[in-house]
Amino acid sequence: MTIVTSEYQKSNRLSFTLSLLVLFFLGGEMALADLRIDVTQGRADPMPIALNDFVGVDDNYSQVGSDISLVIAQNLERSGLFAPINKEAFIKKAVSLDRRPEFSNWKVLNAQAMVHGRVNIEADGRLNIQFRLWDTFAEQQMVGNSYFTTPKNWRRVAHIISDLIYKRITGEDGYFDTRIVYISESGSKDRRRKRLAIMDQDGANHRFLTDGSDLVLTPRFSPTMQEITYLGYYNKKPRVYIFNIDTGQQEVLGDFPGMTFAPRFSPDGSKVIMSLAKNGVTDIYTMDLATRRVQRLTNSPSIDTSPTFSPDGARVVFNSDRGGTQQIYVMNANGKSVKRISFGDGRYATPVWSPRGDLIAFTKMRKGVFSIGVMKPDGTGERILTSGYLVESPTWAPNGRVLIFFRQMRPKANGQSGSVKLFSIDLTGFNEREIITPNDASDPAWSPLNN
Repeated sequence: MTIVTSEYQKSNRLSFTLSLLVLFFLGGEMALADLRIDVTQGRADPMPIALNDFVGVDDNYSQVGSDISLVIAQNLERSGLFAPINKEAFIKKAVSLDRRPEFSNWKVLNAQAMVHGRVNIEADGRLNIQFRLWDTFAEQQMVGNSYFTTPKNWRRVAHIISDLIYKRITGEDGYFDTRIVYISESGSKDRRRKRLAIMDQDGANHRFLTDGSDLVLTPRFSPTMQEITYLGYYNKKPRVYIFNIDTGQQEVLGDFPGMTFAPRFSPDGSKVIMSLAKNGVTDIYTMDLATRRVQRLTNSPSIDTSPTFSPDGARVVFNSDRGGTQQIYVMNANGKSVKRISFGDGRYATPVWSPRGDLIAFTKMRKGVFSIGVMKPDGTGERILTSGYLVESPTWAPNGRVLIFFRQMRPKANGQSGSVKLFSIDLTGFNEREIITPNDASDPAWSPLNN
């Protein structure tokens, strides 16, 4: 897919052509509106927003226009920051893109923002999707864009529009044009089948990447989003694989003696960091993907595992029992200057650095209760976001404002294992949502934004 923005930035990695042109503001240059949601000040009341069905050139494309509007509404509503107004309350059902809205129709509904759009088909068969976002009380256009793409890619355009609306109103990058890779689980407790699966962040376009013949664990995206690293068992021996999403090809990164845990890419994609168990000792290593050179970062008689690079690649966070209990530590990327940062009551695991660099998410275990929380990189400001019978494996959205994790329910009275599902939660801790998957789901990882 190639995206051409108004700044003429280009990317040749993707598989279809999507062109973006800035629409000119009707009646003059676009003024900057003051409409804004502050996402840094804790819980905010959702902003009422009117999302009209995009007008189509005929009945077929009118349905596409309705579908685009629905996806945008669902994205914004799930963020917890927007409250889409029921279309049944709209005074006008179809709003022309070629004239200024009648703002009184939206003010009476207390719609602080309004979105409308149009869907056309070009002579060459491409879909042209146009939209505008208005501040209804200031009566100003906030943004307006046009997109050209193949008809089958309308859904991705809806995600891109959602991101643009989110960013224009919150000032933060969106996260809707992303994907999630995870482990799909099915079958009985004794014959569990685990497959690598991928889907859009809203659960659409779901597909399996492996057939379940081998056990797979802990998938993680590369910074380019083209590749996934994961742990697989071949003939009951652990291997670290790299899987190319576009081609379906997979490569064995290495056969390592002993156990291998939790491989992850470095921020620049040049290395993989992981834990290796040798002779009863588990330490952290990196492997250069170009040279296959392995470097040992920790050297202690303890269990050092779950390593993650900071966004700038300068530091690594991991958990270790070197102090007697499982805690979180930070060190330089060369393994020097190890420092413990968790001192709360309980055990800590699966630390992962925020893409913004400002927080570290973790799993905490205390008195039989599991929790997902965040702390600053120096260990201060610890906050618990959610707790349960078993919640684990947090992973960040690329904007650093939302987490995904998996939650296992309590076993049933007959001893059958409880279901395992994916959930998202924002940094306020109030907006927790289930992400629907075909089967049980665990070990999620969130992709970077599409380019």
